[in-house]
Amino acid sequence: MRGLWQEIAGLVLPGECAGCGRPRSVLCEVCRAALGGSGAWRARPDPEPAGLPPVHAAALYEGPVRSALLAHKERGALGLAGPLGAALAGAVRCAASGPGGGRWGGGGALEAGERPLLLVPVPSARRAVAARGHDAGRRLALGAARALRAGGLPVAVAAVLRQCRVVADQAGLGARQRRANVAGALGVRMGAERLLMREGPVVLVDDLMTTGSSLAEAARAVSLAGGRVVGAAVVAASGALPRSAEKNRN
Repeated sequence: MRGLWQEIAGLVLPGECAGCGRPRSVLCEVCRAALGGSGAWRARPDPEPAGLPPVHAAALYEGPVRSALLAHKERGALGLAGPLGAALAGAVRCAASGPGGGRWGGGGALEAGERPLLLVPVPSARRAVAARGHDAGRRLALGAARALRAGGLPVAVAAVLRQCRVVADQAGLGARQRRANVAGALGVRMGAERLLMREGPVVLVDDLMTTGSSLAEAARAVSLAGGRVVGAAVVAASGALPRSAEKNRN
């Protein structure tokens, strides 16, 4: 019910830009440009956790990008799913254009006969989803899929991951603590193995990467179930891009 009221409020109430506060705009053009106007980046956290697939980020986690992500995830500004999903779609294109991802670079078409790309969101804890009233990660994955399909690219969202045990809040934890916190915490839902083995390559998607621990754990779980992970994509990366990232110029 809370999610329904958030949807209605986002449609009928005048808003302000979630990035900078300008009135009458969910996200102004200046803040939209900050979400990836210069293209996606290859993000490499330091230290890089074992098993982390190549990660591409649309933007740095700072300023209006940080504000927009927090507004969507924590305050239920669901109107931001469109622009945030579009930014994520740009990172997905880069992530899927690497080895094993099909011909997603350049013209952006899959190889003949290859199945659609699967976007697999990293799940949040059930209690967090219940408290927020919506599943932010899945919503962004769906937004990215819509943007990619609008460009003629066959994609599907497969929310096949689940938490197998309770994990602590990652906020405030260091890289080593985060790795220990999520190690072995994810698995796939019953019956998802057949889907992962039958369908096309997988790109893991999330709103934010900090240490990369959650993405590495997600890659482990999907690969163990027979999925072919070719990369990961996030809207923003924190503390990873300035010195250790390479701008994707393909």
